[in-house]
Amino acid sequence: MSRHIQVTFDAHDPRTLSTFWREVLGYVHPGPPGVELPEGADPLAAWDDFLARIGVPEEERNSRSAIEDPDGHGPRVFFQQVPEDKVAKNRVHLDVRAAPGLQGDERMAALEAECDRLVALGAARISRSEPAPPMSAGFIVMADPEGNEFCLD
Repeated sequence: MSRHIQVTFDAHDPRTLSTFWREVLGYVHPGPPGVELPEGADPLAAWDDFLARIGVPEEERNSRSAIEDPDGHGPRVFFQQVPEDKVAKNRVHLDVRAAPGLQGDERMAALEAECDRLVALGAARISRSEPAPPMSAGFIVMADPEGNEFCLD
């Protein structure tokens, strides 16, 4: 039997990092437990209200955040606040499939367009690897706003 997984990021600013990854992956912030969100409601504002109502001190309200696949297929992504900085290359990274089914120049153009979108959201471009068939279709290495590396693939 297969298992469901959750991907966890250590972060200085869980809310900001979860918002970045929400936009990258097309995910959503879930609402607080037991809170029915009306159509179009801001789940982060609902969390602020919920945490205040249950007595969480304001300085602790950005200690964690999460995003979920609205279709229920992908893993939940959890962000937890940690005091230490990222000091080395990640040993695990995400490959974001931004050009499924495309090859060659068309693929790389799609990756470049997505790279531009993500840079505007706060990502950094690190490098580009050209297609090298049959082993590599080409990819772009990037870093999120806190320096976690990932690939547009």
